[in-house]
Amino acid sequence: MNLEKKIAAYRVYLILATLFITSLVVSNLIFQKFFYWDFFGLYKFEISVGILPYPITFLITDLVSEIYGKKKANQVVTTGIFASVFSLLIVYTSAAVPATGWSPIDDDLFTKVFGNTAIAVFASMMAYLFAQYIDIQIYHFWKKLTKGKHLWLRNNFSTFLSQFVDTFSVLFLLCTFGQIEWELFVGLLLSGFLFKVLVAICDTPLLYLGVFIMRKKFKLKKCEELILEQQ
Repeated sequence: MNLEKKIAAYRVYLILATLFITSLVVSNLIFQKFFYWDFFGLYKFEISVGILPYPITFLITDLVSEIYGKKKANQVVTTGIFASVFSLLIVYTSAAVPATGWSPIDDDLFTKVFGNTAIAVFASMMAYLFAQYIDIQIYHFWKKLTKGKHLWLRNNFSTFLSQFVDTFSVLFLLCTFGQIEWELFVGLLLSGFLFKVLVAICDTPLLYLGVFIMRKKFKLKKCEELILEQQ
């Protein structure tokens, strides 16, 4: 790979990593608001708004896995963990300093919105850690098994299982720590998982498009990956 091509590949990788980290951190910060969505009268979803940016992370890790390989995908996941911890430290520092009398957001309101962030981030990180690494492992298992064929198969099979692990784990931890009542567990699990399955199915064309653009831009052959490090 020549220098110009390598610089371009790094830039795209950094953009994807940035979108991944932003989606992950934001999902941890906004999780306390729940909303409902009536799916054409067939099913009424009741889920946290934190779930909205989260599927983006799985799309990005699948794209990075396909183009940059397993090692780079794992690096993005690990970086996301550090970003989550760092964001947690910022939130706690902000909560520790006293608000002025004229502050539009007082201490009580700030605590109400962000007070449970520590537990949320911990629960999310544990679930995310298991789910993302499972996603990457399964993705490359199917990629190897199918010899690079059937992109839709490895994308959806890896995402379905990893999203179930993620949804189950985070809800289990939040219920265990008393952030959500246990009687809501099954309903939220079903809503969260079905919503993520729908998103995973819908994002498959986006993955195909992303892979097509990347392979064309960097003139990659089928199953060929970009190697950024010096061999």
